[in-house]
Amino acid sequence: MISKHTSDLVKERADITEVVGDYVQLKKKGQNLWACCPFHGEKTPSFSISPAKQIYKCFGCGKAGDPIQFIMDIEGIGFQEAIRHLAGKYGIEVEEDEKLTPEQNQEQNERESLFIALNFAKDFFVKNLNTEEGKSIGLSYFKERGFTPQIIQKFDLGYALDGWDNLLKEAKSSGFQEDILLKAGLVLQKEGDPSRLYDRFRNRVTFTIHNISGKPIAFGARILTKDKNQPKYINSPETPVYHKSDVLYGIFQAKKAIRDQDNCYLVEGYTDVVSMHLSGIENVVASSGTSLTEGQIKLIKRFTNHVTVLYDGDSAGIKASLRGIDLLLEGGLNVKAVVFPDGEDPDSYSRKVGSQAFQDYLEANSRDFIGFKIGLYQDEIAKDPIRRAEIIREVVQSIGKIPDPIIRSVYTKEASGLLQIEEEILFAELNKSLLKGQKDRFQKAQEEKEAEERIEELIPIQPQAISLDEVLEIQEKELVRLLINYGLEKLGEEDFLLSQYLLEETQEVDFKTPIFKKILFEYRSKLAKGEIPSIEYFIGHSDPEVKKVIIDLVTPRHEVSTHWHERFQIFINRESDDLSATAFKSILRLKRRLIHKMLEEAKNKIKLGEEAGEDSDKIFELQQVFFELKKVQLEIDKELGIVIG
Repeated sequence: MISKHTSDLVKERADITEVVGDYVQLKKKGQNLWACCPFHGEKTPSFSISPAKQIYKCFGCGKAGDPIQFIMDIEGIGFQEAIRHLAGKYGIEVEEDEKLTPEQNQEQNERESLFIALNFAKDFFVKNLNTEEGKSIGLSYFKERGFTPQIIQKFDLGYALDGWDNLLKEAKSSGFQEDILLKAGLVLQKEGDPSRLYDRFRNRVTFTIHNISGKPIAFGARILTKDKNQPKYINSPETPVYHKSDVLYGIFQAKKAIRDQDNCYLVEGYTDVVSMHLSGIENVVASSGTSLTEGQIKLIKRFTNHVTVLYDGDSAGIKASLRGIDLLLEGGLNVKAVVFPDGEDPDSYSRKVGSQAFQDYLEANSRDFIGFKIGLYQDEIAKDPIRRAEIIREVVQSIGKIPDPIIRSVYTKEASGLLQIEEEILFAELNKSLLKGQKDRFQKAQEEKEAEERIEELIPIQPQAISLDEVLEIQEKELVRLLINYGLEKLGEEDFLLSQYLLEETQEVDFKTPIFKKILFEYRSKLAKGEIPSIEYFIGHSDPEVKKVIIDLVTPRHEVSTHWHERFQIFINRESDDLSATAFKSILRLKRRLIHKMLEEAKNKIKLGEEAGEDSDKIFELQQVFFELKKVQLEIDKELGIVIG
């Protein structure tokens, strides 16, 4: 296991802005940074990063934590792996304290073992380029394409030797178990004899597929011979660490450039990506020959809202792949397209014309998706009126995929000019398309609702009003929020802390919510030792539930802009302006809820006593308790300004 010293160093060095910034595009708003959440689909940013507190919080899905927790969430790994990841990022040497048992090792480190095996395979393929076979076949192929040693190293390009078990033998001699090699997709089982294993990649050049943090997670391999019985490319299968629908080739090498350029070039193949890097264009990724997926679109959107799709000079192929543009539009991305001359692709054309001419071509021929799509069908529009009407509807349907109404309107006007048709007709058709989409979604929602109702008929669920215990939990949460956020603040001019006031006033109050009770107990214990626990103390707490609750309590959803005061001289009251009144009212509200609960309990006792025919003196005593509680409630109501109690 990783030593505490290493964990502490990582916690000190890891910066939340740098860590999250490797995965999403951040924008400053007020004191915090904001982004669209990488954990759930959203169009309006609700993911907040606080550099001052070194925490993140999504107000949409509720994810929250520190830099280590973010890596655990985004990579789907455990604490130990997250520490190793960040240690690598910040150049911290990892120290280990003790070894895990074989059972713990298998349970906790299988995923890490897969990463290690895949990294071993990557190194093996790369080293093969220096063998006689690798030089004569693999390296010569890369050199023919103009790949420099720097580019080969940057993308971890390699070569799989000709033979059935070169990798298998090397891996086993290095201590790797066969089941890990199988799960990593590096070897296959022979049909009819599962005990016989052989290499998946043989006699091919290899392209390493990295995840967003740079770890090898899969491989693509190209055959160099003209064997019609073999596919041109073979790829790694789905594994616990590789889900191809969520991965883009080249994203690790491209993410910084995409963010800097605020644009992402989208191509089809591995060599297209590598060749564009050779031409000085680094903000490029590939879908690796698969149809574009929602997961891949979300991955692009983490870094930019602008995509330029590069198409080979093949009209039929372009028309067949136009659905990808609609998916990009639906994902909220602004789409442009570039078409290369007939018979050319990004790889061949960049090698043909050179770096500068290639960059100039991209800039000069980049068209928004409307002009691009209409241009594709220009000949058909001119020759066939019926086909023209069909294409107009297709264009309108594409515009209808755009979630932003203003951008939809702009593109509709542009399409009107290009198609030489009245705007009113296009807007009417667009509204019909949008209405149909809404009806379809409504119909689907109704069907889902009816299905749920049918299930509820089998298992009736009785809706319940909010209970007194739930209301009490809200008040307990509010008091703990004040304690954590303002516990170190002084009340008035006296040398009396808000934490002391709150804890004294709640000394005899028994909190009902376990997590708030735990936080309050720990706060009291620290205070009894002469220590005042800070926000940072609780954010770094060993209990994940405590940490998550504290982050929720200290992260505000909205900030008041400084411009209200600086520019317009408008003053906004804040709860921190008068903490004495804020704390006093919070205590009163909590006690009011407790009194309310006690009143209900007293009322029930009186009712049960009367029904059981208890002694009148006992009933009278219970009534006196009820009336005294009612008096206290009325006094609290008066202080809080509640007219009807």
